Amino acid sequence: MKPVAIFRHHPAEGPGYFATYLERHGIAWRLIRIDARDPVPPDPSGFSGLAFMGGPMSVNDDLPWIPPVLDLIRIALERGMPVLGHCLGGQLMAKALGGQVTRAAQKEIGWGEVTRAANATAEEWFAGLPERFLCFHWHGETFSIPQGATHVLSSPLCQNQGFVLGNSIALQCHVEMTEELVRAWCQAGKREIEASRASPGVQPPEAMLQELTFRVSALHRVADAVYGRWIRKLEG
Repeated sequence: MKPVAIFRHHPAEGPGYFATYLERHGIAWRLIRIDARDPVPPDPSGFSGLAFMGGPMSVNDDLPWIPPVLDLIRIALERGMPVLGHCLGGQLMAKALGGQVTRAAQKEIGWGEVTRAANATAEEWFAGLPERFLCFHWHGETFSIPQGATHVLSSPLCQNQGFVLGNSIALQCHVEMTEELVRAWCQAGKREIEASRASPGVQPPEAMLQELTFRVSALHRVADAVYGRWIRKLEG
């Protein structure tokens, strides 16, 4: 099988548990370090699927790598290739499909409950999970649901937490987190957390670190469901 391309947009926002999941299932992957100026492949045919991680920038920023990434996503989706987006990655998918990415009414940072939509697509992608479960969040923007896509996930402060189009899924939340990533983000993001503490969706670092092993273990079960559905359609 061809490798999965994983696009990293910031050094601190790597593939985390997603890479662990791929390796556990014997699936090769290649890291494309946008933050280190790795070139964006013009064609996705060398990969079995594309995965896009998070980042502190906006998809609306005037950055040279955003247009070729959007083009690559469009090509992959047109061919039915599985594409996976985490937070910024989900926003890139939404924009590539003609959706809008705008400032969220409330910033979300920390652990928060999400709800699976009441449709067959959501039930398929989150099979075996309860209707509501805990996810990790770190975003100040939100995407609209593109035309033709199915809304699959929401939270009290962010209606659009996920959508599915064919074999691809875009998530606003982070299911790829590990204990190490949570601790690192809490440390690196102290200023942002302090500046945003008025938002009801923003937790202090000490709250994010409570019961961390238990919460991350539960999050991995969510990721297992999503990633398990996603890899079933990887191209050979």
